[in-house]
Parts: sequence; C-alpha cells; structure tokens
Amino acid sequence: MLPVEEIFQVMNDVAFERVALSIFHRQAVDCLPYREYLARIGVDPEDVRSVEAIPCLPIGLFKSHTVYCGEQAPEMVFTSSATTGMIPSRHPMQSLALYEQAFRHSFRVFYGEPSQWSLYALLPNYLQREGSSLVYMADRLIADCGSGGFYLDNYEKLLTDMAADAKPKILLGVSYALWGLAEQYAPKFSNTIVMETGGMKGYREELPKEEFHRILCEAFGVAEIHSEYGMAELTSQAYSQGGNRFRTPKWMRVMARDINDPFEYLPSGVRGGLNLIDLSNYWSCAFIQTEDVGRVFADGSFEIEGRIARSDIRGCNLLVQ
Repeated sequence: MLPVEEIFQVMNDVAFERVALSIFHRQAVDCLPYREYLARIGVDPEDVRSVEAIPCLPIGLFKSHTVYCGEQAPEMVFTSSATTGMIPSRHPMQSLALYEQAFRHSFRVFYGEPSQWSLYALLPNYLQREGSSLVYMADRLIADCGSGGFYLDNYEKLLTDMAADAKPKILLGVSYALWGLAEQYAPKFSNTIVMETGGMKGYREELPKEEFHRILCEAFGVAEIHSEYGMAELTSQAYSQGGNRFRTPKWMRVMARDINDPFEYLPSGVRGGLNLIDLSNYWSCAFIQTEDVGRVFADGSFEIEGRIARSDIRGCNLLVQ
C-alpha cells in the first residue's frame, strides 16, 4: 500500500500520476460504492493506466452511500450543510491527523506559516451545527496562529478585536455574514485579507461572484477578495488570491468535463462540469465528479461559475441508483 506521506511529496505530473493510479487501484477494490460504480459503467480497473482514464465518482453518492475504505472505524464523520429536508453528505475520516496535515500543507502553500497571521472566523451557520470540516480546520489554524477567534453575529466585538490586533490578519467568512458586515459597518481594513468561503444559498440573494466581490472590496477598502474552495467531501482546499481564479496544491487536480457526457474532458478554458482529484481523500474516494461548473486553464488553475442546473443537462449522467 502506498505510504500516506507520499501524497504530500507530489511535486510534478509524473509523481501525481504514479500516486493517483496507486490510490485508484486500491480504492477500486476497497471502496464499495466506487467499486459498484465502476462495475455499472463497465470499467475494469486493470484497464485504467492514466489519470485521464480514471472515472470520477458522482458526488451525490456521499449522501446515499458510505464512501469509505478505511481499515478501522473513522475518527470523525464530516457532514455538509443542508437546507431543511435535504440530505447532507457524509465523509468518514479515518485519520484526523491526515486531514490536519492536508489543510496545513495547503495553507502554507498559499499563505506561509500560520504563526505569521491572526485568523478571525465569521462562520455563524457552520458554528451552529455539528460535523463541519471548515470549523474543524479554522479551529486548528486559529490555534496555530496563536491569535484570532470565532464570531457569530457580534460584528462590534469582531471589529474591536481586529482593530486591537497588530498582526497581519485573515478574516475568513461565510458569504452572507461578510455581506452583513459590509452593509452594517463598512469597516475599512488595513493589513487584512478578506477571504470568503461561499455559503449564500438560503440566506441572501445570489449575486455574480464579480459583483459580490466588488461590494465587499468597496465596503472593506481592500483591492481584492480571496476565496477558499473546499467541501465536506474533500480533505484538501484550493484558494483564490483574487479574481476568482483558484489554485490547488500539487496533490490536487481539477478537470472540466462535458456536462452531458461525464466521461468526455474539455480543452483548456471551455466551460464544463468540474471533476476533482484530491489524493488526500486516501480513505474515501480521491476521484470526484462535482456538481460545480466552471473552467480549467492550461496552468491548472480554475474558475467557479456556479452549480450545474437541470436545464444544463440534456442527457443522462450515469449515476448509481
């Protein structure tokens, strides 16, 4: 079995393909929902010899199946947020140490050592439920930073604490809460990165990302808005440092697929559904067909344009029922 440590040593395409194929051939046997999916679509794992040939598991199966190939009971099961009546996704995590290793590596790739920062987390809806991987990550990063904290809707306390903090700061917030802060106070930040992590649905009207970021930039007096791209079904995160252009650590890869043919990949810059490989999904499934739509560029960066609507799909995606 491939040592977990090799995941974070991936630095080029050759190493990525070697590690990805090793993980694929194990998960194709040990992850029951993935094994069943491959059988239904007629893929023999022994015939898969390149990253591009690895089928990605529809993300909806994290709601209906236990996507897990751990050797023991998971230490924690992360769950997605879900509106009333919706079934949340469940992601069993055999090793919280692996999750911590992944998000710390990802953070260092884009922002350096956490100890250089203070992290202020404005995540009310995530804090008010159990099983949030984002809250777990933010809690550990706040501890690594040594300063910052969690805030619900006490904007005055948040602004007072940030103003008294001389360190460089990251304000990590769910979108609707950042919008509320912008409308009510419009504080002009200095020495601060504002980072949104999505989360508007059900709370505020949906705006195009460019318009929403413009509102925040004007209110907060910053040149750009950073973004974090993560989800309960992933172990790692991608980050945008402005302009909605996300970049991944070396052990992740994003590819655009034809919305109506989930097995057809698209050229650079063409709009499509996003498939995501996260090699640190070592104990679940590393190969995920998301419901996000966007574009992937030649340098591996990608943009998010929203979610795939039913009107976008003319054919039938081969999902496990």
